[in-house]
Amino acid sequence: MTSIEERIAQVAFNDDGLAPAIVQQWDTQEVLMLAWVDAEALRRTLTTGRATYWSRSRQIYWRKGDTSGNIQVVHEARLDCDGDAILLKVAQTGPACHTGTHTCFDTHDLEAAVGAGEQ
Repeated sequence: MTSIEERIAQVAFNDDGLAPAIVQQWDTQEVLMLAWVDAEALRRTLTTGRATYWSRSRQIYWRKGDTSGNIQVVHEARLDCDGDAILLKVAQTGPACHTGTHTCFDTHDLEAAVGAGEQ
């Protein structure tokens, strides 16, 4: 097994030192939210089993649920094929979204055309 530091070194962080973390409910596969992590937030997530993110607006680390009680317990963490995006599969307690909804993706339908695919 590779060390935590070796696993973190596999991530291609952007110029700001961040990578997007797509957060998914582990059992239903529902996409809950998108957040950002830097190396330290990812280190905390991988070593504690609780999702920790970097707040771009507040410039601080935040462990999901510490103030709201809506915690995310990590079941799995995966890196995409390019190494520049992380998938966190979590057990979500309560709403995932700061607006109080279960998921951050249930409010604005962009009404995309449903493609029929290539014939």
